[in-house]
Amino acid sequence: MSTARVKWVEDKTYLGIDINGRSAVMSAGGDGPGVSPMQMLLLGLGGCTMYDVVNILQKQRQLLSHVEIEIAGERAEVPPKPWQSIHLYYIVSGRDLDATKVERAIELSVEKYCGAHATLSGVATITHDYEIREEGVGD
Repeated sequence: MSTARVKWVEDKTYLGIDINGRSAVMSAGGDGPGVSPMQMLLLGLGGCTMYDVVNILQKQRQLLSHVEIEIAGERAEVPPKPWQSIHLYYIVSGRDLDATKVERAIELSVEKYCGAHATLSGVATITHDYEIREEGVGD
């Protein structure tokens, strides 16, 4: 079992601490220095699938220079206002990237490997698409 903690710091600021002692600052209601807990869910999804996609493409010897995911989410209007739709837009940059490999890496992540995707897809409709940008590695 994995264990995490959240501590109240002050006002609407909280400190989340993971099982390894690493921390993230969170703030509620748009006040304070941290990310909101609901935005943290989107960031967790992005980080989870990013790890998979980069790892898969590096193993396939794709020459990546930059990968970014833009995440757009829409919440329900009625409390507790869960995410009802999320769209992931992958921007994959590098040299001579194979579109089939990029598409397959994304599919493997969202269908098989990303636990955050599997968790959130039980509540929200999650869609995705991607763009490949040609640029030199190390630019």
